[in-house]
Amino acid sequence: MSIARILKLCILTLAALASGCASVITAQVSSFQQWPPDARGSSFSLLAPSEGSRSLEQASYDAQVAAELEKQGLRQAMPGQRARFLVDLNVSRETENRASLRPVYQDRYVFHPARRDAEGRIYPGFWGPDPFGPRYVGDQQVVQTVSLSRLRLRLLDAQADPKAPRTVYEAQALHEGDAPLPSVVPWLVRAVFDDFPAANGSVRLVRFKADTGEVIRR
Repeated sequence: MSIARILKLCILTLAALASGCASVITAQVSSFQQWPPDARGSSFSLLAPSEGSRSLEQASYDAQVAAELEKQGLRQAMPGQRARFLVDLNVSRETENRASLRPVYQDRYVFHPARRDAEGRIYPGFWGPDPFGPRYVGDQQVVQTVSLSRLRLRLLDAQADPKAPRTVYEAQALHEGDAPLPSVVPWLVRAVFDDFPAANGSVRLVRFKADTGEVIRR
């Protein structure tokens, strides 16, 4: 499958996700970088997965990252050509249990004492609801299972030492939600490259309008 066709499928996936999901897509991005100032115009290649083969799914994710790197002024190395930058990409889907405390309120019955009205009539006491409403009685621990889509990206510079390339950019993007991983990855890729390479050690939320794909800048 050609890169152009893969990218076209990614665009269709984005549109499908936008039509059936919330109006805003949010990704939390953390990144660290020592990005070289002379990187523009350099070549890059994608590292093969550890199992030694690249699935069609992984190839589609690779194509999305390659397209973003080309927007940054890099170019993909030709087959057999030694590239300056090596791209290590990993995507995964996982669940996480999160514990939180939830306040507990309880309805109470209190004794309302006997009373005499202005005409001297006596009304006996009775048990009834607390006029001040439910009372706080403590906290209850609640465990919630959330789904996380995760993208990890490393860019290694092999210019100085091809045998021991050094990491010059690493980032992680997280999205919380139940959408299938292939429909979320295009957003995570865009989030990682938003304001690339960004400040070293930055942690930020990147928000997109799901219907247009536009980054929300506010």
